[in-house]
Amino acid sequence: MLYRENGQFKTTYRSDQQLLPITQDRFFIWGVVALAFLVVPLLASDYMFRALVVPFLILTIAAIGLNILVGYCGQISLGHAAFMAVGAYAAYNLVIRVPGLNFLIVLLLAGLVAALIGIAFGIPSLRIKGLYLAVATLAAQFFVDWVFARVKWFTNYSPSGSVSTAPIEMFGWTMESPLDRYLFVLTLAVVLTLAAKNLVRGHIGRSWMAMRDMDVAAEVIGIRPLYAKLSAFAVSSFYAGVAGALWGFVHLGAWEPLAFNINLSLNLLFMIIIGGMGSLLGAYFGAAFIVLLPILLNQIPGMFGVQIDVALSSHLELIIFGSLIVFFLIAEPHGLARLWAIGKEKLRLWPFPH
Repeated sequence: MLYRENGQFKTTYRSDQQLLPITQDRFFIWGVVALAFLVVPLLASDYMFRALVVPFLILTIAAIGLNILVGYCGQISLGHAAFMAVGAYAAYNLVIRVPGLNFLIVLLLAGLVAALIGIAFGIPSLRIKGLYLAVATLAAQFFVDWVFARVKWFTNYSPSGSVSTAPIEMFGWTMESPLDRYLFVLTLAVVLTLAAKNLVRGHIGRSWMAMRDMDVAAEVIGIRPLYAKLSAFAVSSFYAGVAGALWGFVHLGAWEPLAFNINLSLNLLFMIIIGGMGSLLGAYFGAAFIVLLPILLNQIPGMFGVQIDVALSSHLELIIFGSLIVFFLIAEPHGLARLWAIGKEKLRLWPFPH
């Protein structure tokens, strides 16, 4: 009887259209946010911040962007790590060429640069779709990799092709400890998630979903494919650019072009497929699955006192990881977010069987 909607009647349009119309959902979200801001900093170690929590949050931001493009607008992308690379290198060049620039402005500009590149590579979506569009975005991945590996200006003429970042400073505050980095990334993740939620609930999000469901019918009722598709590419690339800048500056600290290769693009796609396409919560579930599961699989044999070879451990990790991905796709094609929705529906009916 803890999850009921009985008696929660809406008397105004504003209350009916709020983000979380069910009171229990609001309490749960506020509880999760309080847990993330107040409890996790007290319990987590520096290793957990560096290796688990911060990468999880950054990849969640990137997955939200990809979910906007693929899950909400129906435009396939196999090269989303390319836009993360654009954001990372744009932020790097802004920092070294415009000294003293606030890092928040750097993130904003890096996201805008990635959005422009995303619009450029999204233009083919006006004429092609499906597998052909996937190949076009895959070409963007290889093109961006080639540019950052060959054009030395982007790496400030580094002989090795790798770049390293300076300490992050904002408003006289230097971000040094893992806890500072965690709180900064967590705040950005909350703000960007809220912004994405409002976007997909508004007329822009409805135009994206109309294009996803049936683009011909959407055009008939007055939705312009040019505006809908390119805006989805722009917003998605903006999120990827911000995530790429955070990945380079906050998580890695130093990187080379291979840090944003095709494997990262595929992992982002797996995140939204496993977590649930067309669901912002699915981005969080998918990122947690991709980040936490390999580490757990690597640690489980040691918990039972079983010592295995490092090479065998890496191969078993890939085999089990791939098998679990296939299992989840077969058991629940709509992702972990759908399992969460089913659980909430069961709670609404419990203890009744119907």
